[in-house]
Amino acid sequence: MAITLTDAARERIRGYLQAEPGSVGLRFGVSRTGCSGWGYRIEMAQAQAPDDVVFEDGGVRILVDPASLPLVDGTRIDFVRQGLNAHFAFHNPNAAAECGCGESFTTAADPV
Repeated sequence: MAITLTDAARERIRGYLQAEPGSVGLRFGVSRTGCSGWGYRIEMAQAQAPDDVVFEDGGVRILVDPASLPLVDGTRIDFVRQGLNAHFAFHNPNAAAECGCGESFTTAADPV
């Protein structure tokens, strides 16, 4: 599978990459947090780790650590504007449930 970006997300990330010229791409992963168990992590990557899995979408490199990959593989990242608010939204086929705010999730493999 892969990690993909919508046009809106790709353009927003390109803006971040231009603002941080030393960045090599977008780092995307998860950590234990939030009300549902897994929270998304997204930041500009300053370097590629030797074990990163790298995807490319429209010239934007997306770096994922091996521990996060099974939880986010197949995710489509969007950038959504709603009135005065804007945020990244994650459409993750591995998520069995999400919290109300959409910032954390569980998978079918997570203990109940």
